[in-house]
Amino acid sequence: MELVHRLDRDTSGILLIAKRRSALTNLQAQFKARETGKTYLALVKGTWPAKLKVIDLPLHKYLVNGGEDDGERRVKVVDKDDPDGMRSITLVKIAKHFILPLPPGEGKGEGVQAQANASLLEVTIKTGRTHQIRVHLAHHGHPIIGDDKYGDFELNKTLVKAGMKRMYLHAWKLTFTHPNTQQLVNLLSASPFEKQ
Repeated sequence: MELVHRLDRDTSGILLIAKRRSALTNLQAQFKARETGKTYLALVKGTWPAKLKVIDLPLHKYLVNGGEDDGERRVKVVDKDDPDGMRSITLVKIAKHFILPLPPGEGKGEGVQAQANASLLEVTIKTGRTHQIRVHLAHHGHPIIGDDKYGDFELNKTLVKAGMKRMYLHAWKLTFTHPNTQQLVNLLSASPFEKQ
């Protein structure tokens, strides 16, 4: 058995595993040719603008604090004419808006319950770049809650006190063609965010 694709370390959700080598190579070819469908749920800071449905911004992968082979891997949005930029397309649909209550003492004013706006998004990636969803959403001012690389670090610290101790990115739907039967397979994982 072998893993067909990967998720970021703190991302929950569907992982596809192949039992046979022939299935593995077939499925990996589908992923490489962008013949699969991948939709994630992302809980982000703020109220996502309804008109922003397509993010088409190139991304560049680089290393922080290191040379060629060491350092921490990061990704950033670059100009469309940047030779190191790779075209990256993310589709965004609003699923729900939330008001997150913050722990006592975090608000301004005596006796005021502090709150933070948040949006639950259905995010479909048309390209599979490293940290694509995280960087695209953060670039538009709506980082994923709990994201320790591209997030709002102060808000994350506050939300940890309220019991929100994870990155809120979940691999929710996966569609692919079965390697043997050639039938379309649609997998759906329950959202862990509704239980929060």
